[in-house]
Amino acid sequence: MNAKRIIAIFEKDMKDFLKNMMLLTMPLLPVVLALIYERMGNELPISLIYLIVGVTFSAVTSSVMMTMMAEENEKKTLRGLILSPASFLDIIIGKSLVTGLITFISLIVSLMIVGIGPFLDFRVIIGLILLFLFFLLLGIGIGLFSKSIAATSAYLMPLMFLFGFTPMIYSLGLSEDSMAIAIADTFPLMQAIEAHETSSWSPTGIVALWVMGAAIFMYICFKKTTTDD
Repeated sequence: MNAKRIIAIFEKDMKDFLKNMMLLTMPLLPVVLALIYERMGNELPISLIYLIVGVTFSAVTSSVMMTMMAEENEKKTLRGLILSPASFLDIIIGKSLVTGLITFISLIVSLMIVGIGPFLDFRVIIGLILLFLFFLLLGIGIGLFSKSIAATSAYLMPLMFLFGFTPMIYSLGLSEDSMAIAIADTFPLMQAIEAHETSSWSPTGIVALWVMGAAIFMYICFKKTTTDD
């Protein structure tokens, strides 16, 4: 791991981010959602606040990361970057610093609008970090096999609905014992909500398993990128 290379990648991607109007608007989505919820006036249930968290991680973390990786693919620079003296770890950390910074700012602003108090807990913070890693690794993996920026749009919407908007499944009027509810309850965001509302560490462990699954997915996509002609 080379700090100079990481900083160089970070500076390049930050400049690219500031020039991309589509990426610049993504961090505003959770802030706007938080402002809408804040105007409701009543104390928000935890599930709605986690919906803001899910939107932040899916629309910002995954979206920004997959777009940056797909852009490298589209410009045919990703293979050159991988084969450069910079290691894959240097590349991922450099790009993740940009995504992490933007995600942190968007999340903090959004939570301060609706009330950040419930999230100032060690166990909850661990859960948020794991959620960030899950969405980050998922975004890297999808970006690695996306051949163009346009292709990421086809993957982003299912990702957002499946993993970012998971708490909304309860608004569909489904039975509590339905299979859809049972499956959704095992998803990372729902497990993070359960960890928030209980004193158990088991849900946090399940989120960690999701992170491991996302890491394996990213590694498979990386190996495919390095072996494809």
